[in-house]
Amino acid sequence: MLSSQALADIDYREAEEAFTHLLQHVDLDRYISDTPECVEPFEHVLGLGMLDAYEEQPVSSDAHLFLQRVLYRINRLKLFWYDDLENYANENSAFLFAVRTKIDSAWQKWEARATDISSLNHVNVETALRERTAEDLDPEPSPTGLFFRNEMSPVGYRRLLEIASLDGLVEASQLSRVIGGVGNEVQAMLTKILFEEYGGGKLARKHSSFFTAMLSEFGLNTKPEAYFEIVPWEVLANINHSFTVCERKRNFLRYIGSLLYFEISVPAAFQNYKKAGERLGFSQEAIGYWDVHIKEDLRHGQWMLHEVALPLIDRYEDSAWEIVWGYDQQRSFSTRASQAIARSVRQAENA
Repeated sequence: MLSSQALADIDYREAEEAFTHLLQHVDLDRYISDTPECVEPFEHVLGLGMLDAYEEQPVSSDAHLFLQRVLYRINRLKLFWYDDLENYANENSAFLFAVRTKIDSAWQKWEARATDISSLNHVNVETALRERTAEDLDPEPSPTGLFFRNEMSPVGYRRLLEIASLDGLVEASQLSRVIGGVGNEVQAMLTKILFEEYGGGKLARKHSSFFTAMLSEFGLNTKPEAYFEIVPWEVLANINHSFTVCERKRNFLRYIGSLLYFEISVPAAFQNYKKAGERLGFSQEAIGYWDVHIKEDLRHGQWMLHEVALPLIDRYEDSAWEIVWGYDQQRSFSTRASQAIARSVRQAENA
């Protein structure tokens, strides 16, 4: 256990700044090989942060934020941002791979403690998925959802957009990482969903373009990651989890469960945001992103259940329970992230 003095002495911000500097270094792996002492301060704080986040009680939100921000900065290199090509010079760095693996392994084990995996091994997968999707398609209103719908102010709505922009402006990018490979009915349906998310190849209809329009309506910065500094660790964890389950093919079934939950649950969740915008008298441009998702994801959710998840049960009979695992984890991650956003919205309103 770390002493209170040791915890107080950890400077996560300084360590993150040092890591960001390393990311931009020319030929990072060679630089570290020639001067190994250059990474010792960061690695020291990284080790303390993992103890602080995953072993200490109570856990440190500062440690979680540090670890999720570091993990996000590595994961984002798997997406192309149409920026300086030199920003990707260290994309395949062995050092970055080791850091990502170290954090991700400990983090995923910590998250798995919340799930009784042994019980999932024996569920009737089809029944479990049908019951869960029916519940989440039309859920009982949660306190967090009711807050967004009935209490959130214009200031809070802006904060919601700022935080959500981190994912909303590159939406569905992780899905693009899993559709390569052998052609079959499941792959074809996933491609169809991606095609609709990307507006059928027309930029004006791409879902992220609707999010850009919302930001513009409020005079907010439309540059991706413009509001990275205010994003709670729980939201970053939600994004990083998508990378974890989509980048490794062994996690494919968990990713399908995760995407199934997202497509099923979004209409109800986004209905709260849309109703808030209408209550506040905002224009259609200010709520358009929520509106298009409510309409399209009702369809996507059914496609994911009937044309993707259920057919995979027969194809992967012994491992199909992992779809339920992925579904339950995503439900937990999304609920936690939503609650964190609500806290940030309240803070903005009270400032």
